[in-house]
Amino acid sequence: MGNFVTIAIEIMSYHLPSHLSDLPVYQKAMDIIMLSRSISTYINHDLSYLNEDGTEDSDIYFSGDIVQQSTNLAPEIINAERERHSDKKHKHLESLERLTSRLYSNCRRLERSKSNGKDYLPLLRGEIRAFRRLKRNWMLTL
Repeated sequence: MGNFVTIAIEIMSYHLPSHLSDLPVYQKAMDIIMLSRSISTYINHDLSYLNEDGTEDSDIYFSGDIVQQSTNLAPEIINAERERHSDKKHKHLESLERLTSRLYSNCRRLERSKSNGKDYLPLLRGEIRAFRRLKRNWMLTL
């Protein structure tokens, strides 16, 4: 529940348009944020130990990347909804596409990690695929 409160406070700083919280694409973005943060926390615990040679596991950086990328989904949706000019709106949509592609790729990379948390990554990838479908429908309404 603590993560949800933190996310809500972060998103509220964007002065959310009243209809936005009802949009399925926005709701799915919020689901992805929660799920990626939970998975990252789980994976970080497994990957935070040093290897036998004293180096850190490079996969730990991808766990932070999925949090950063997922956290940026909702603000891009908000910005696209607010934008009046189609060329600027298109830039936010392109950014959403880049974020979802990177997020999906980083999930695939993390699935090869030495963490028990990797078992949850297919669930996150499924949510990303659902987000992409919702995003396509939402884009038609803009």
